[in-house]
Amino acid sequence: MPERARLIGINHVALEVGDLQAALDLYRRLFDFELRGHSAQMAFLEMGDQFLAISEGRSQGPDDDRHFGLVVDDEEAVRAAVASAGLEHRRSMGGGVRFRDPWGNNFEVVGYSRIQFERTPGVKRMLGIEGLEKTERAAREIAGKGMN
Repeated sequence: MPERARLIGINHVALEVGDLQAALDLYRRLFDFELRGHSAQMAFLEMGDQFLAISEGRSQGPDDDRHFGLVVDDEEAVRAAVASAGLEHRRSMGGGVRFRDPWGNNFEVVGYSRIQFERTPGVKRMLGIEGLEKTERAAREIAGKGMN
């Protein structure tokens, strides 16, 4: 059997939306981010060493259980912003926020402090999250995998 490449991360997630400017307006109401780049049909939302690629031209129906997860510094702020934007939402099985945008993209948003996901010091500095601490449970999970 030939050597296989090991999965080591996600560079980006690509979403399709019906209206790029409307999507950017909505996402700015839900999240604080900088644009990595922008064209007439695409925008790239900066997440340190990763990004969210948004392109105009949704060609499929709404996602049901298929979703992607975003990590944020303040899960409750997202919950409040989603409610304020009038989007249906619910608590995910892991305690995060689940919602669908108007184009059918299914988001699950979780707080950085509660998960094993760890950012390097340089990325933390870039994102302004140097002070975020992990919960005891997340710290134990990280230590249990030898990642501390």
